[in-house]
Amino acid sequence: MTSKPQDPERIVLAEPVAQRVRRHFTDLLDARGYRADSAQLAAIEQLGAWLDEHLHGRKGWFRRRPSGVYLWGGVGRGKSFVMDAFFSAAPLKGKRRVHFHAFLQELQLRMHDFAGQADPLACVAREIATQTQLLCFDEFHVHDIGDAMLLGRLFKVLEEEGVGLVCTSNYSPDCLCPNPLYHERFKQTISLIKRRLIILSVEGGEDYRLHAGEREVWGSFYWPMTDDGEVLIRQQSGLGGCAQFDHLMDVNHRPLRLYAYQGQCAWLDFTELFATARSTADYLWLIERFAQMAISGLGPLGDYPQDVSQRFLNFIDIAYDRGLKLQLYSSVAIEQLTEGGYAQDFARTLSRLRTLKVIALPLTTQDSG
Repeated sequence: MTSKPQDPERIVLAEPVAQRVRRHFTDLLDARGYRADSAQLAAIEQLGAWLDEHLHGRKGWFRRRPSGVYLWGGVGRGKSFVMDAFFSAAPLKGKRRVHFHAFLQELQLRMHDFAGQADPLACVAREIATQTQLLCFDEFHVHDIGDAMLLGRLFKVLEEEGVGLVCTSNYSPDCLCPNPLYHERFKQTISLIKRRLIILSVEGGEDYRLHAGEREVWGSFYWPMTDDGEVLIRQQSGLGGCAQFDHLMDVNHRPLRLYAYQGQCAWLDFTELFATARSTADYLWLIERFAQMAISGLGPLGDYPQDVSQRFLNFIDIAYDRGLKLQLYSSVAIEQLTEGGYAQDFARTLSRLRTLKVIALPLTTQDSG
């Protein structure tokens, strides 16, 4: 028999929960000058209704309340906006909104505290359940079989402990973990998601991040980059006369060579960063160490094996989520990056790269000084 999770303190409201969620969503739309489509409106209505039942409903003998909501659709369909509105309106103190890669890293670190016990992951999950009544996953996706097994077992324990789960994803549940080598082993978790969560689609529509005036510029994309571009990179990347060049840095007990760094600014090479075995933990470490990063040597991802493309996509996910000031120097335009190659989640990544400020360079980059 599992222990009942502590009930985190709720915020006392005069307004019904579902009404509060809907009103907050409408207020955010009005403040930004947005207009929601029918799928987004249906999603926020369902989220509010589910949360109201989750907080105040009672289990019946013949009906088990859904454990959460799974919201999926293509890039730029407003999933994260809907989740953010829902999360901020949820009248709970015991709530968390997490990003996929950072949360996996947290899980692995917390499991070390229970080393030697029969099931460290279950221990962590139950500990989370005592602190959290609502857990929201943004950008939920699974490609690595290790991540798949970890998440599958975590979801099972959290669901059993009564934690409310809300996920946004570019994938329908049946398309999670699409690699045929691993998909069969993840089917049990897919079945759990479909059985215990309300599945909502916000497919269709357009990528709102491309609208003029609504673009959140978080860095720059320079192209076409030529071999004589060192002066430009030094000028744009915040590296001054005190910069250290050709520096070997220890990242999670593995060496990483930096072209240069100074303070919180770093210049790295694409091949060094992505063509060698690196984990998302390495990218999280780097982004926490450097607030501004320049990456040169970017070209068609088809020139590299599949795992290199996936590491680059994982890095962009983390960089975007953490607000890194990023500068990419590429030999080709953004739209040409995946020509002839494989990139599982490139639609999402492409949407994020398009919010970079694109700077077209002359065929020969010269020192203007």
